[in-house]
Amino acid sequence: EWLNSQPGGASVALRKLVDAARHANEGADRVRQAQEAAYRFMSTMAGDRTGFEEAARALFAGDRLGLEAHSQDWPTDVRVHALRLAEPAFGAS
Repeated sequence: EWLNSQPGGASVALRKLVDAARHANEGADRVRQAQEAAYRFMSTMAGDRTGFEEAARALFAGDRLGLEAHSQDWPTDVRVHALRLAEPAFGAS
């Protein structure tokens, strides 16, 4: 009943609720997507490298310096790309 009593009806009300939820979760979604993308790349390209486990923990903890430190022994292009993928996970800093 409440949905049907809203201006524009149920369809408009539901669309507004979905849009509000999407905007409320944008930051968290961006962080999660960056973490997942970086982790997939890291596990494929550096999963057997020294420091991988620690680097992965740092990634999911939002610890940019930890990720940088634990990936120092990786090939430069792999390390640089992993850091680039992970960048949105660290927010504005």
